[in-house]
Amino acid sequence: MSESRETPTLDPHGTTAAVIVTHKRVELLRNSLEQVVSQTHPIGWVIVVDNGAEEAVKQLVSDLAGQRGVYLASHTNLGGAGGFAYGFLHALALGADAIWCADDDGRPADNSVLEELYRVAAREKLHQVSPVVCNIEAPDKLAFPLRQGLVWHRRREELEGDFLPDYASLFNGALIAASAMERIGVPDYRLFIRGDEVEYHRRLSQSGLSYGTALTTAYVHPDGSSEFHPIMGGRAHAQYPDNPTKRFFTYRNRGYIIGQRGMKAMQLQEVVRFGWFFLIQRKSPKEFFQWLKLLRMGAREDFRRP
Repeated sequence: MSESRETPTLDPHGTTAAVIVTHKRVELLRNSLEQVVSQTHPIGWVIVVDNGAEEAVKQLVSDLAGQRGVYLASHTNLGGAGGFAYGFLHALALGADAIWCADDDGRPADNSVLEELYRVAAREKLHQVSPVVCNIEAPDKLAFPLRQGLVWHRRREELEGDFLPDYASLFNGALIAASAMERIGVPDYRLFIRGDEVEYHRRLSQSGLSYGTALTTAYVHPDGSSEFHPIMGGRAHAQYPDNPTKRFFTYRNRGYIIGQRGMKAMQLQEVVRFGWFFLIQRKSPKEFFQWLKLLRMGAREDFRRP
């Protein structure tokens, strides 16, 4: 029997903990929480990790989630990576059989998302399942470019079929079996923000566990597609966030990630893609060498913050 089959898959009859990470965005959190607490599939605990330790967030969790609410204040900003690690471990300590991820600026598209995720997980015998991540302002568009085969899509209607195996957008609405976390652990706090979901996906893909995306349901999120710039006639993309802090964490963390097991084939591709983007498309050798410096920082596991 394979290791994958020995690990229990998602069970719709088990207990579920929703984990939301927030930082000083209480009104956005309200929109997320309102949709999470109204799901048709039962949720045992609604865990909110508050990286801002605000009284208003604590009160909001109490008002909307009631007895299901678990408020975790952090007086240190743990970032998304540390926040989800803290929330996941707390959910496991409570005895949750599965953890459903959310953030404060996105939300499930409707109140049946969790139910549909469990339906697809049962049908496909999955350890992890994600919804499609759509643009919160225009839900017919994707929040991030998504590739099927060799084709990149930016609109939901372009996606083919009702299930995409071996692909997951973490942590936007992802549902993960607690049994899977015994194999893949929790997110790496050192990454803080940016790339933590990519590194977690790497562990998932290397684990041999079964996972994928249900194309029949959605999580809405602010548009992130503008960060991904088409290069080489649209055959590839290069990520270029809109401010220096995001670029620092994106490129530094990427330098660490592509050196890990299962990712080393990406190293040459990364140099070619970003060499093209910075040197040919943007004509900016300075930016290329800044990118290379950050990549090398990550490769050295130099996790100092700017």
